[in-house]
Amino acid sequence: MKTGRFGLFVTVVASLSLSALLLTAESNAPKLSEATAQQLENDAPELMKKFGVPGLEIAVIRHGKTIWLHSFGVKNTKTGQPVTNDTTFEAASLSKPVFAYAVLKLVEQGRLGLDVPLTTYLPKPYTTGDDRLARITARIVLSHRTGFPNWRDGDALPIDFTPGTRFSYSGEGYVYLQRVVEQITGKPLNDYMTEVVFTPLGMTSSSYVWKSSFDAVMATGHEADGKPTDKWKPNEAGAASTLNTTAKDYALFVEAVLNGKGLKPATLREMETSQVALDPGCRICVNHEPKQLSKNLFWGLGWGIERNGGREWIWHWGDNGSFKAFVMAEPKTKAGVVMFANSENGLELAQPLVDEAMGERFLAFEWLQGPAFGAPN
Repeated sequence: MKTGRFGLFVTVVASLSLSALLLTAESNAPKLSEATAQQLENDAPELMKKFGVPGLEIAVIRHGKTIWLHSFGVKNTKTGQPVTNDTTFEAASLSKPVFAYAVLKLVEQGRLGLDVPLTTYLPKPYTTGDDRLARITARIVLSHRTGFPNWRDGDALPIDFTPGTRFSYSGEGYVYLQRVVEQITGKPLNDYMTEVVFTPLGMTSSSYVWKSSFDAVMATGHEADGKPTDKWKPNEAGAASTLNTTAKDYALFVEAVLNGKGLKPATLREMETSQVALDPGCRICVNHEPKQLSKNLFWGLGWGIERNGGREWIWHWGDNGSFKAFVMAEPKTKAGVVMFANSENGLELAQPLVDEAMGERFLAFEWLQGPAFGAPN
């Protein structure tokens, strides 16, 4: 079911036609022509049917503004309630770039040192007895170089390689940094995020903890066979994975990053600067020394980075099992796309829809679909 409308321009007078705006836009950003918009509207339902994805939200950004917002399908296959532009989804690991943005606000304020050991900020040691814990900084966490596993097995939290020496994707690292942020601010994470990110950016449908208002608007996740799953209602924020939001809200965050809102230009450049090259054959790499490093794919502070043909994009994927998500953006042209799906199969849609919306073919998907792909994050 289609409830979105092509041509959602939030800062232009309503009397201007969409065709006039597209013709007069002065930017190198790829245009979202009426033909491309129609193609997305046609292709999304076909791909959803092909891969068994019940519901989908997409937001497309051009010149730093959301210009196309569309919803497809149903929240729950049993109820048949349609997805609307106000339907919330689990953002999964798209939680991480938003958290990174808030961390960098503390860095700008001088309350957190990007390269200061995090052990400096906590009154007692974190849950590992490894002396190498003192090597871990906010920069190392945000670029996934802690040496932590993605998620711990039991109470122990090992450090499997010397922090800072290579990439290995880790939700645990983000939780560790979350504890530091909560210690510095004296606030639960969601309170801090609401104060410095959600409220200033107008993200009224976003929260890292469950809100009662989500009962009426939240999509239901679905297994690969289409069976609905129980709703996850987190009562404790997790910086790595518990954000619930809409494509419309998340696009407001991406707009802020693309337009330099809320962070100084130098801080944004730091966020979008490569900290480590990725291993082409590995995502969670605690026991895997890279034989080679990618010349195109890197990790910055909270974002994946792709360089190709003299251009550069920031990106991230999300995988909470029965919810999948993806964001891709080009800082130079201020173009981007955000996608949320309520199915284990949701990332099957990401490559064709993101490629179509951005007018490019991205190497990041090859990395995700290789040996690195498969485990929820």
